[in-house]
Amino acid sequence: MIEGPLPIGIAVSGPSFTDLLRALDVAPNWDIPVGGNLSHVAAPEATTVLAVRYDGGAVMIGDRQATEGYWVAHRRIQKVFAADGYSAVAISGTAGLAIELVRLFQTELEHYEKLEGVRLSLDGKATYLARMVRQQLPMAMQGLVVVPVFCGFDESDGSGKVFTFDAVGGRYEEQDFGATGSGSREAKSFLRTVFRPSFTESEAVDAAFRAIIAAADEDVATGGPDVRRGIYPNIVTVSADGVATWEDDAVVDIARSALRQAT
Repeated sequence: MIEGPLPIGIAVSGPSFTDLLRALDVAPNWDIPVGGNLSHVAAPEATTVLAVRYDGGAVMIGDRQATEGYWVAHRRIQKVFAADGYSAVAISGTAGLAIELVRLFQTELEHYEKLEGVRLSLDGKATYLARMVRQQLPMAMQGLVVVPVFCGFDESDGSGKVFTFDAVGGRYEEQDFGATGSGSREAKSFLRTVFRPSFTESEAVDAAFRAIIAAADEDVATGGPDVRRGIYPNIVTVSADGVATWEDDAVVDIARSALRQAT
């Protein structure tokens, strides 16, 4: 974090941390010339993440596997993160870039809150995240794509909301659930058969978990729960009580129950 007064001649309008870094000429440079060849870059890909609304909140879940082509690059990667006290973000696509984008997004929200004295609205957070994804477009055109899912508790109406994005920064508010990554089609197909607006938190968590298992059954890049290794999907819930990150101990019984239902 930048401390103390800005150097003479440096002026920043607005509460954006990224704009401050640009003014100080220390912002990371993501601008890769279109037409360059990055096909030789071996970058792990993070796959399936999804979010489901329930009555009074939303649940977000992500598998733990990252792949490089047909190889498993990582089995325990984290893809679901608290963005701030009342929202969460999950990543798919080029894992390293996606994780850095999340860290910058977290810093932006913290920076805004410190300067303005209030949290950015949920809609404002989603819009800002879309802007950050759009700034990655030069890299996306080289094949290094980052596509997040975002969810949070909207204090203005007391509901959970889910937002999805595309590689060019398009932002879409979902009515029921959203997913992205290589197994997203299978996950969404499963959720269409079970989703109810009256879901409780536990019902939404169970449905999201079973959707990840359904995706892993059809998509080789998606890793389902691995009871033998003790590897379970990351789960975060967001409600009026704030963000809650579920520890593995709380997920074991859900995983075993979901696996029994899948067989």
